[in-house]
Amino acid sequence: MRFGMFVPQGWRHDLVGIEPARHWEVMHGLAAHADREDSPWESIWVYDHFHTVPTPSETEATHEAWSLVNAYAATTSRVRIGQMCTCMSYRNPGYLAKVAATADVISGGRVEMGIGAGWYEHEWRAFGYGFPDAPTRLRMLREGVDVLHQAFTTGRASLAGEFYSFDDAIFQPLPLQDGGIPIWVAGGGEKVTLKIAAQYAQYTNFFGSLDEFEHKSGILRRHCEVLGRDFASITRSSNFNTVIGTDAADVERRLAVIEARVAPFLGPEVTARFMGDYHAPHSLVGTVDEVVAKLSAARELGLAYAIHYWPEAAYDRSGIELFEQEVVPQLR
Repeated sequence: MRFGMFVPQGWRHDLVGIEPARHWEVMHGLAAHADREDSPWESIWVYDHFHTVPTPSETEATHEAWSLVNAYAATTSRVRIGQMCTCMSYRNPGYLAKVAATADVISGGRVEMGIGAGWYEHEWRAFGYGFPDAPTRLRMLREGVDVLHQAFTTGRASLAGEFYSFDDAIFQPLPLQDGGIPIWVAGGGEKVTLKIAAQYAQYTNFFGSLDEFEHKSGILRRHCEVLGRDFASITRSSNFNTVIGTDAADVERRLAVIEARVAPFLGPEVTARFMGDYHAPHSLVGTVDEVVAKLSAARELGLAYAIHYWPEAAYDRSGIELFEQEVVPQLR
């Protein structure tokens, strides 16, 4: 199993209480931790959002995804750098292809392209994107991924689409990676998103229970069969909210610290909803043995890449270190 981790950027109220002038120091420190030569982390990830969750905050930062990708590209040397995932409609796909290729060159060929249709309605409307219905957003995704694929693999793109138009546009420099930047199609929409993944993706990313993972994998397999694509050529990944402790009491202590940290910013009702994510079946919250058991079960269903979000990361790395020392050796 391969491992990636999200670096906190404020979006999930994960930099609260830290002065904005210190945010880069904290983020870069975690990226450097993942980047060390003996690290088990293959990749670091950011989210592509502008407003915080679970509620938009007027005071808390959300650092922009592709600015961070380029910063990490310039300040790390080994670890791969991705976004889970870039919202297709926030940027013209030609512009996005240029930004991504430049980041790939800066990084020496270490960028991963996570892409999806987008969902955060408040954010869309606040920034003037409107909020098209889901079928429209998915058609935009399909056209945009087509442009990215052309740009990354041929250095040119042409498309007379419903939303985007390109007339033999030139994309130089090409990404450094052979075959272009790997495309991760995020989401589990069965009729459209997984069909786009079957056509273009090197990776998919499903979020949910093991039963959902197995179901979505079956749908992806069927789309691959129709398109003549080798299902095994697509690496399946999933994201996990991860809190790990040495024993049950340690796990509960960590959860209590997280709750106490965000409560002043979210209020009681939203805090309860926020903490609910860490009690959901798809979260990796538990002791070493419990976390190993959940990931082992997912691996049996074909999960090859686990990407972890650590709500403690900006304040306490001990959970990350426990995972590195006790969980990774049992799964690699």
